[in-house]
Amino acid sequence: MKKVRKAVLPVAGFGTRVLPATKSIPKEMLPAFDRPAIQYVVDEARAAGVEHFIFVTGRNKGAIEDYFDRAYELETTLKEKNKTALLEELDRLCLPPGAASFVRQQAPLGLGHAVLCARDLVGDEPFAVLLPDVLVHASPSCLAQMTAAYAEVGGNIVAVDEVPAERVSSYGVIAPKTAGDQGPLIEMSGMVEKPPRESAPSRLKITGRYILQPEIFGLLATQARGAGGEIQLTDAMQRLMGSQTFHAFRYAGRDYDCGDKLLYLEAFAALALAHPELGKDARAVLEAVLARKP
Repeated sequence: MKKVRKAVLPVAGFGTRVLPATKSIPKEMLPAFDRPAIQYVVDEARAAGVEHFIFVTGRNKGAIEDYFDRAYELETTLKEKNKTALLEELDRLCLPPGAASFVRQQAPLGLGHAVLCARDLVGDEPFAVLLPDVLVHASPSCLAQMTAAYAEVGGNIVAVDEVPAERVSSYGVIAPKTAGDQGPLIEMSGMVEKPPRESAPSRLKITGRYILQPEIFGLLATQARGAGGEIQLTDAMQRLMGSQTFHAFRYAGRDYDCGDKLLYLEAFAALALAHPELGKDARAVLEAVLARKP
């Protein structure tokens, strides 16, 4: 069984749900407390042993590439001012030489098309897909938990977490192969996008973390357009289920969707409160704001 060494991060979206903040700034570069949102996703993957990051970008996303590069002028200034702690932090966050690749998605044709754009860089090996709209607070990291599960069962793995019954119609949910299976690893028979509450096959929503086998690329290359006129990753995954096993993995942790303004606010506050050094002070600030009269 090959190790999961590569991760695909689709970052070409416009971020229309958080405009005007994203008019000139990539949504992935919006800060979630003390660092860009994309940094949390990369840190999660690095903690799982990922060695090569493939960013599928679009127009006006150059700030992401710059962020993961060396900033020599800034580093020189910090060194001259003896700001050692900041220098060490920047060095830790910088990816090693050759660890990041950037490929352009030239048209907004959906998540499946974005993943397909990484085909030649992934090659013939299993890989992870991490959606940067979703930040997961977990220890070990969500993807690290998934790679441990992958070492047990192989195949393809989709991260899931349970949501209340009244919310299942807002998400893609998985269909367990065996009804009532409540273990952390659940063999899947299918996936349903935004099902009505009364017909949902489970309450386990897909979180935005995947481990996939390279055979998915051949299916994506021939995948007809689905919902929204886009090439959907879930459609190709459904086809791959005919020949390969798929497991849903219930990870231990909490996910935060940054998909709209209020959800982004929730993620910002939650990550501030969870900060190992500043969390206590962040709580005091938030409580003081809430205590003020409008």
